[in-house]
Amino acid sequence: MIHDRYRKDPLPARLAQEMAHVIAFGPVVFQVSRIMLRYGIFDFLRDSQGGATVEEVSAFSGFSSYAVKVLLESSLTMGTVLYDDGRYSLSKVGWFMLADPMVGVNMDFNHDINYKGMFHLEEALKEGRPAGLQELGPWKTIYEGLSGLTPLQQDSWFGFDHFYSDSAFDKALEAVFASAPRKIMDIGGNTGKWAMKCVSHDPDVRVTVVDLPGQIGLLEKQIPDLPGSDRVDTFAVDILDDGAAPLPEGYDVVWMSQFLDCFSDSQVVSILKRAAAALAPGGRIFIMETLWDRQKYPAASFDLAQTSVYFTAMANGNSKMFNTEDLFSYIGEGGLEIVSVTDGLGYAHSLIECRRRPAQERSGQNR
Repeated sequence: MIHDRYRKDPLPARLAQEMAHVIAFGPVVFQVSRIMLRYGIFDFLRDSQGGATVEEVSAFSGFSSYAVKVLLESSLTMGTVLYDDGRYSLSKVGWFMLADPMVGVNMDFNHDINYKGMFHLEEALKEGRPAGLQELGPWKTIYEGLSGLTPLQQDSWFGFDHFYSDSAFDKALEAVFASAPRKIMDIGGNTGKWAMKCVSHDPDVRVTVVDLPGQIGLLEKQIPDLPGSDRVDTFAVDILDDGAAPLPEGYDVVWMSQFLDCFSDSQVVSILKRAAAALAPGGRIFIMETLWDRQKYPAASFDLAQTSVYFTAMANGNSKMFNTEDLFSYIGEGGLEIVSVTDGLGYAHSLIECRRRPAQERSGQNR
C-alpha cells in the first residue's frame, strides 16, 4: 500500500538541495531546536509582540548574547524563526515545534533514548543487534532494561510509547468489548494502562497481563491501590523463550498493542501461534499497530519509518514498524484470518481483529 506520494519526486531542485544540506547538519539542527524548546525561547518569541532582539532573548533565557546569536542564526537559516529589522519572531515551523505535541514527545525520546546510540547504527545494520543500546545499559534488548533506565529516560521512553497508544485506547475499547469478553489476555502490557482501562470499563472482566519479569515488577508496584486492580492478574514470561511455560488458555480476547513490532518476522509468527493457542473457542485476537503505509499524512508515515531505525539501533536489532503487506502475511502464517481492519484510531493506529482459521478452531476445541 505504498502511497502515490512516494512514486514521484515532489521537490524542485533548489528545495531538494536545501533539504540535503539540512540532513547533513541534522544533529546540529536537532540540538539547537531542542535547546530553543527547553529554555522557552520559542515560547518567548511567540509571545513577544513584534518579535524580540538578541538582548531581550539573552535577558529572558540567561544565555550570553554570543550564545543567543548562535542559536538564533542557526534557527533562522533552518526556518524555525524569522528576522526583520533587528527583531526575531517565530515562523510557522517554529509554531508547530510548540503546537504539535507529537514533536515534543519525539524530541524527548530521540534525545534521551536514541541520540548517542545512533552513532552505532552502522554496526546494528550489519550485525543484526542493537549496537547502540550500550549507550544506555548492558542489556541484550531495551525491554530487558526498561526498569533499569534512569527516571528521565523512563519518562521519555514511556512518554513516547504511551503518547501513541493512549490516543487510540477509547475507540479500541468499543471494539474489544462489543462481544462482552469476560477474560482478556494483554500480551506486552507494560505498565498496565490498557488492563486498568479494561477493568474500569467493565466491572466483570478479568485481565491477565503477560510481560517480562522486570515489566511485571514495575506494574505490580504501580497498580495495587487502583480501583479494579484485584481483577488484574500477571504472568511473567519471556515470550521468546521456547522452553518457558505455555501461555494460560481459555481467553475470550488476546490483546496486543504496539507489541508485535518489537520482534523479527519469524518471532512475530511464533507469538501469533502462541496467542492463538490461548484463545477460547470463538475468541478473538486484537492487534493494534501503527502501520506506516496506512497513514493519511506524510508526517505520520515519516515518524513511523524513522522509529524503525530506533528498533534497529536501540531496541532489538531485528524488528521494524510494519507495512500492511508484511503484517497481514504474518497473521496468515500464524494460523489466523482477519475479521476486520479499522484505521484512524488515535494518532496513527490500525486495529486488526483476527480469529483462528476454521481448522485451527476445531483443533483448539479438541485439545
